Amino acid sequence: IGGHWVAYEKPYYMGYQYILGPGEYPDYHCWMGFNNCIRSCQMFPPYRGSYRMRIYNRPDMMGHTMEFMDDCPNLYERFRYRDIYSCNIMEGYWIFYEHPNYRGRQYFLRPGEYRACGDWGCHNPMVGSFRRMRTLM
Repeated sequence: IGGHWVAYEKPYYMGYQYILGPGEYPDYHCWMGFNNCIRSCQMFPPYRGSYRMRIYNRPDMMGHTMEFMDDCPNLYERFRYRDIYSCNIMEGYWIFYEHPNYRGRQYFLRPGEYRACGDWGCHNPMVGSFRRMRTLM
């Protein structure tokens, strides 16, 4: 009830991330969870502005780049790369998903520069899809 949350599998905002909007979640499968463990969480404020980000296929904002302002259900079809090593979130909140069609591990990104994929909490640079985190998903 009341807003959107990022729930984390481990304390101190570590481990798997799950983005939860308003609603009921009777079990962890409903939030695409890998287990039923949540040890920390944080709410993020509603955002109604513009969305813009730039992704790169190399660390430190290098290599091939592409700018996005909308959701992308299959990154490879639009960018021709599966590995995203860095990105610059210029406007809005975004969610990266490990697999196409918004499946797999989730990563919440706020505005800022992410010079390596580990900066947003992943161990593998593979991104299959992403979407804007809007108040109404």
